[in-house]
Amino acid sequence: MNRSEGETPMTADMTVNPSAHMIYATVSSRDEALKIAKALLEEGLIACANIIDGVTSVYRWEGNTETDTESVVVMKTAADTCEAALERISELHSYDTPCAVSYAMSGGLPDYLAWLISETRSTLKN
Repeated sequence: MNRSEGETPMTADMTVNPSAHMIYATVSSRDEALKIAKALLEEGLIACANIIDGVTSVYRWEGNTETDTESVVVMKTAADTCEAALERISELHSYDTPCAVSYAMSGGLPDYLAWLISETRSTLKN
């Protein structure tokens, strides 16, 4: 069913689900992003990932201002697999001090959130 002009998105169908988390990480390249995303997906630690290439990062490192081109990986997971996912990112990451942070999702479409939780929780049973 397509939305008619002037209709708003399905905000009435939005739900709050603190069991869903989003992980944001920066990595050195698209190849590293794919390596990390695929490993976590195959291990059941995330339900999916989005990779954004060509991000310009500006930061201080060892007293100097640095500018680099990086990739961003946005991963979606359940609360009960989030810590393990962050630990695994740290193991796979090429940086000494990687940026990998998680945020609890404050809401979303119920069907998507249910899918996300089922994809990660199903691996906890195995």
